[in-house]
Amino acid sequence: MSAHRCLSSLAVSALLIAALGLFAGAGSDKQPDKFRVYVGTYTGGGKSKGIYTFDLDAKTGKMSKPVVAAETKDPSFVAIHPGHKFLYAVGEGGAKGGVHAFSIDAKTGMLTLINSQPSGGAGPCHLIVDPSGNNVLAANYGGGSCCCIPIKSDGSLDDPSAVMQHKGSSVNKARQEGPHAHSINVDAKNRFAFCADLGLDKVLVYRFDSAKHTLTANDPPAFDTAPGAGPRHFAFHPDGKTAYICGELDMTLTACEYDADKGVLTKTQVLPTLPENAKRKGASTAEVVVHPSGQFVYVSNRGHNSIAIFGIGAKTRIVTLIGHQSKGISTPRNFAIEPTGHYMLVANQDGHSVIAFRINQKSGELTPTDSSVDIPSPVCVRFLPMTK
Repeated sequence: MSAHRCLSSLAVSALLIAALGLFAGAGSDKQPDKFRVYVGTYTGGGKSKGIYTFDLDAKTGKMSKPVVAAETKDPSFVAIHPGHKFLYAVGEGGAKGGVHAFSIDAKTGMLTLINSQPSGGAGPCHLIVDPSGNNVLAANYGGGSCCCIPIKSDGSLDDPSAVMQHKGSSVNKARQEGPHAHSINVDAKNRFAFCADLGLDKVLVYRFDSAKHTLTANDPPAFDTAPGAGPRHFAFHPDGKTAYICGELDMTLTACEYDADKGVLTKTQVLPTLPENAKRKGASTAEVVVHPSGQFVYVSNRGHNSIAIFGIGAKTRIVTLIGHQSKGISTPRNFAIEPTGHYMLVANQDGHSVIAFRINQKSGELTPTDSSVDIPSPVCVRFLPMTK
């Protein structure tokens, strides 16, 4: 048996339970009240040194002073292994893309490089670790492809086991002259992978075998968004039956029903993420996140510098706009909600800060806090529970 297949079925099941349990019961006493936060950044401006970390108190929203966890070039997106011992980061810069594996010091949170592997294409901009902990899946923006990279038992990365090259173009020649894979996600059952391709106006759907480390085209092979939408990021509702896509270019949120047996998405709604009279020139969406309770979905608007807040119907799953929050926001590249569901951290790429908002559990509205930390060019925010 190869090293990257050495996890037993029992171990895989335990990791799946742990990963899913992390997001269950938002706001309950079972959730930890402190999290270690990791922030991926861009280092091209010379101010950032790599991946930063700080502590978050989920009871107060207070954040500790950030420190450099690892020096590395353009680790714009990071992902934490469900076993909480390893962290993975893209290396977005350069002609050839790469993915880096780090071990996490349980006491200090510092990161130590284990190894690196190519991502199978230029400009890897997004990655996840699948719930089994067996694989890193990454999207290559510049290369227009996605890949699967097996994880060995020591946390190191094996050679890529699958690279799926996208082909074609769409209507907007300025940004859609060819494929630009922008994110990749898996469903709750870990059976299908979804790669949003901005250049093709499609979400490519792949059958995913975590144990065999394979990606194969689904039938049908893709979900088509509106022409010129430029699908960027993708998020599932906790029910596993609904999904959301933010259109970077047309500033929309697309809601879909999801058939988990067939891996098929069906469009139900398309809503604008900007206020009716807002200027659209220079604006673009960046991230979409569903609240752990399943009651709200949020989208970040760059240019407009806001977070759009939507309510989700408890039975119908109908999405309605609640409003926008913009205080202190400057180019919200990415944002994340800590697993208790009480605070949202927004990465201000051009504001060089990460700021905290308190989430109203009934209305979904965001209230500014005085809690913020200074980090150069932050792009991605991820949480690791801190055990006592």
